[in-house]
Amino acid sequence: MKQIVAALVLVFTSTGVRAQIGVISPIEANKLIENPDPAKRPLVIDTRGGYKDYFRGHLPTAHHLNFDTLRGTDHGVPVQYLPDDLTRALLVRAGVNKNRMHLIYATGEELPNDEILSASMVAYVLEKYGVRNIQIVDGGLPEWKKQKLPVTQEYFGNPSGTLPETMNLGIALNIDDVLSRKGKKGVVLVDARPKNEYLGEDEIWLRKGHIPGAISFHWARLMEKDNTHKFKPFEQTKAALEAAGLTADKEILVYCGTSREGSLLRFYLKHVAKYPNVRLYEGSWKEYVSLKQYPAERTENKAQ
Repeated sequence: MKQIVAALVLVFTSTGVRAQIGVISPIEANKLIENPDPAKRPLVIDTRGGYKDYFRGHLPTAHHLNFDTLRGTDHGVPVQYLPDDLTRALLVRAGVNKNRMHLIYATGEELPNDEILSASMVAYVLEKYGVRNIQIVDGGLPEWKKQKLPVTQEYFGNPSGTLPETMNLGIALNIDDVLSRKGKKGVVLVDARPKNEYLGEDEIWLRKGHIPGAISFHWARLMEKDNTHKFKPFEQTKAALEAAGLTADKEILVYCGTSREGSLLRFYLKHVAKYPNVRLYEGSWKEYVSLKQYPAERTENKAQ
């Protein structure tokens, strides 16, 4: 746990202590929520897709923002990120504020539970829209309950938010970015889906396999087996990442099926492992398979 808490980097500014993007323990998150000064409390965002789960119980002061409201079909391709104006309206409605800390969480259980991907996707969207103060609650709601911290059924609506003036578009990739960068020296393209989908052994996708040249690294390898919302310390994953060719000196291009799994892998590499150059292909495999002028591959690639 010490290694995870260490991912919470504190920066002293003229206005006090400000946290950067990372992971926070439930105990530390609860202390922030219980700050006697409401102006200094963080914004708490419950990203779960099931609204009834929110009704059953959630963190105190949590505002429900269903992760999937940030996506929709575009030009026939499902679950694409919404246009900027719509996304901004949703984030402002959720109370996202450039001057506040944001605590993000969902549920964590054994696979096939993957709701941590809801939290990492929303964290990615906030980061892209310029928010710099984001913490994912390590272990999610199950770890929160395990620590016997308070849960409520009371609704909490944040006041309208204020987004940063400048977006952080450098963390995003489109198809042209991927095609122009992959295969170059020092660049690694990595598929965060389960291995069977990477190899095309699935019933899900219009076309089978992966983007040619991509290596495979399933996002779940970074999480604890008994809680898919709980991050393994970097010291426990470093050898596996290095064996896959995912090292801090590389330019890493991440994708998956719909960008949720990729958002988790990118979050870990960037904000837990502290790799400097990691970006997410937002269209991911769902978009790539619709672009039939580009080939798919089913043979496994190894680290160079």
